Amino acid sequence: MATDSNVRYPDKDLAEFKVLLLDKIEKAEHDLELIKSAYMNDHNNGTDDTSPTFKAFEEGSATMSKEANSALAIRQEKFIRDLKNALIRIESKTYGVCRVTGKLINKERLKLVPHATLSIEAKNMQ
Repeated sequence: MATDSNVRYPDKDLAEFKVLLLDKIEKAEHDLELIKSAYMNDHNNGTDDTSPTFKAFEEGSATMSKEANSALAIRQEKFIRDLKNALIRIESKTYGVCRVTGKLINKERLKLVPHATLSIEAKNMQ
């Protein structure tokens, strides 16, 4: 993609998006810590039961929960990485430029999905 240097958001808009991204990163990192702490928790709530059936169910449930939390953590880490990459694009003044069409991504889209690299037009072409 060859972007015309004139096709970009003004510095004022980039500064607003930077604030939005920093806020999203802070919240996402907090959420990641919560997910990780839930993953690290052994889920032992003092419900030791001598029943083998209950124990097997509890262990299976704990395994599923850890797998789900692990998947959530991986997804959250990717989200944070995407947000940080968007900050890099702000610094290089390429933020908000569709990587396929070279046109500006709609501001409303960027407010909803601040790490977007594709315009709706480009997404629909996929």
